[in-house]
Amino acid sequence: MILSELFKALGDENRLRILNLLIKEELCVCEVEMVLNMTQSNVSRHLSKLKSMGLISSYKKAQWVYYEIDSNFISKYPLLYEFLQNESEKSTEYIRDIEILAKYKKSNCSFVEYKESYIKDNEFYVSK
Repeated sequence: MILSELFKALGDENRLRILNLLIKEELCVCEVEMVLNMTQSNVSRHLSKLKSMGLISSYKKAQWVYYEIDSNFISKYPLLYEFLQNESEKSTEYIRDIEILAKYKKSNCSFVEYKESYIKDNEFYVSK
């Protein structure tokens, strides 16, 4: 892996927000899409870039593809992984993303139902 390419992949705010979520737990595309209020194609494009750089890995479970931080990335770049963890805890946007994810997980709703109710309750939640 070329180090400059790794940092280019980390140079995108949406990818950092995705990594922030995946640092907390494995997620499927639809969950990332719902939390970040992004289109499926946009999320998939970012996940593909992160995967091609070895930052995340995926596995299929029934019809769903789940993504997680790649254990090889953690072992190869432990200080970078720790830095990403620590800095994500300081960002209000990243904290908000984690709060949305936690509320969604507790709701027992489908991601579509939850997203629709969340948009109604939070007018500031605008598509990017």
